[in-house]
Amino acid sequence: MDALDFETFKGEVHRLLISQVDLEKLATIENSRARHAVAVMVNQIVLEQNRPLNATEKERIQTDLLDEVFGLGPLESLLRDPTVSDILVNNKDMVFIERAGKVQKASIRFRDDRHLLQIIERIVSRVGRRVDESSPMVDARLPDGSRINAIIPPLALDGPALSIRRFGGGPLRAESLIELKSVSPEMIAVLSAAVQAKISILISGGTGAGKTTFLSILSRYIPSSERLISIEDAAELRLAQENVVRLETRAANVEGTGAIRQRQLLINCLRMRPDRIIVGEVRGEEAFDMLQAMNTGHEGSMTTIHANTSRDAISRLESMVAMANLNLPPKAILQQIAAAITIVVQVSRLSDGTRKVVNVSEITGMDENVISMQDIFVFRRKGIGPDGRVTGAFEPTGIRPRFLEKLRVAGIQLPVEIFERVTPVE
Repeated sequence: MDALDFETFKGEVHRLLISQVDLEKLATIENSRARHAVAVMVNQIVLEQNRPLNATEKERIQTDLLDEVFGLGPLESLLRDPTVSDILVNNKDMVFIERAGKVQKASIRFRDDRHLLQIIERIVSRVGRRVDESSPMVDARLPDGSRINAIIPPLALDGPALSIRRFGGGPLRAESLIELKSVSPEMIAVLSAAVQAKISILISGGTGAGKTTFLSILSRYIPSSERLISIEDAAELRLAQENVVRLETRAANVEGTGAIRQRQLLINCLRMRPDRIIVGEVRGEEAFDMLQAMNTGHEGSMTTIHANTSRDAISRLESMVAMANLNLPPKAILQQIAAAITIVVQVSRLSDGTRKVVNVSEITGMDENVISMQDIFVFRRKGIGPDGRVTGAFEPTGIRPRFLEKLRVAGIQLPVEIFERVTPVE
């Protein structure tokens, strides 16, 4: 049976299945029993149709229809694949995935726009959200923590579009990044010491560069005796500590009211006695409140920001503080930034799809109207290897950071070799 006939026949079986199954009753039955009952019904319908199908085709029909009834249809096969990090549905016929940092076209497709819209509605209804012409854009979260964004006509011209950002399972550890050559052991040694010594860190990078993953890993070095409060637009951070309160923003309802922004959560969390505040990503006027918190007893707080370089991150932060409409002079804003943040970590996704920490910089203060920065570690690219991989080395600049004194006061001594040892990446 060719692909077109197979899809047509599967659609017929699906329609017959829906006409025979009692979905409300099915919802009250234990999942494994319900799946078995539906599988039996699918097999019976296929037999009654008396079509020439081989064993592989019969098994595929059963799997696909079980995914339709109990899961997210064609997306289920991708969600079961742990190597898929992003699922990008441009329209019913064009689905792309990211695997190992590279985007490639997937083999799945949806029957029509209505089929894709039904899957989107199923996803958002599980988290109490809705998507329709009056509310054609939606952010939501899958049970496994994956973040989804959907946009439908009339805003999406070629039919409904869906983006799923997935996060790998299992605990995140620095050792894994070292094995992947995303960071050097020396960088981790310095940054983990800085986290323990309550030195504030800003992680900068582009979309998909691994900012949130790196923030989650650094947060593991926060002592378990401290109380953490995390604030995010969409909950992605995975914090290992027990004493954690996780806060998430809320979008406006259909009437356009009831939205809770990050700035409101930040102001509220200051009344919750946090030792440290972790903001998933600063992207607006909450930047000012974050800096204020860092400067008034919440040292060691951390956040991420979208920027292409460490210097750009400072410029963006300055612009965000200006968005708060406090009429502060530019120099006062820069002084707040220089006093609050000590380390800026730049992460990047390179041309071969790998993610690397390309800069660890220290903010040393103000030089007239400019923030002074110095690189402690850099990743120097040397070229492209025969396998298409970027080659280079993690190199110390030879500069001893000024925050070493703060580490010493906290009882942390780093060996001198850390600031001399080069780690090659072949």
